Amino acid sequence: MFQLIFSNIVGIVLYLGVINLIAAAVTVYDKKQARAHGRRVPEKNLFTLAILGGVPAMLVTMHIIRHKTQHKRFMLGLPLLLLAQLIIVALLYRINH
Repeated sequence: MFQLIFSNIVGIVLYLGVINLIAAAVTVYDKKQARAHGRRVPEKNLFTLAILGGVPAMLVTMHIIRHKTQHKRFMLGLPLLLLAQLIIVALLYRINH
């Protein structure tokens, strides 16, 4: 399954689109739960979505809805994670081409 999804650009774009939609939706859900004093999404789950590729949508969503923007763990950690992911992709591309 992994090889099928990541073997071509269409699979990669589809995967990243889906994971970013999920990351944005979970971020919005967590904000709504915070306002309603409801059950929150654990931070480790938010970071897991980010690690899986949802950093771009999560960062944009957090800024738009002003959620966790005062938390250094997110405002420093997510951009650093995105940078690390971009470096890994660039290195993998360079190795394979």
